Amino acid sequence: MSDIMDEIRANRKKRQEELVEKIAQANEEALLADGLDDALVGFDTKGRAVYSVNEIIGILMSRDGMSEEEAQEFFDFNIECAYVGEFMPIYMYEE
Repeated sequence: MSDIMDEIRANRKKRQEELVEKIAQANEEALLADGLDDALVGFDTKGRAVYSVNEIIGILMSRDGMSEEEAQEFFDFNIECAYVGEFMPIYMYEE
């Protein structure tokens, strides 16, 4: 079982690295959200990184020990509202 999990993690890490490379090729000025690579899902037509809000909330809960309410509030006030330039990440809610 451990071998399978290691393989899944390695594949996911490789996919994330490839996605970051594609974003850099599409727009060298694109900004990425620090520590949230697992929530990166793609990029838009301008080469801006696109992140899953649901995944970000999950990361904040598991990594930082926040409750769902705390994680949502942290996202709302510290991530989503932070304007860092024209090519800042886009945050997408999934239904």
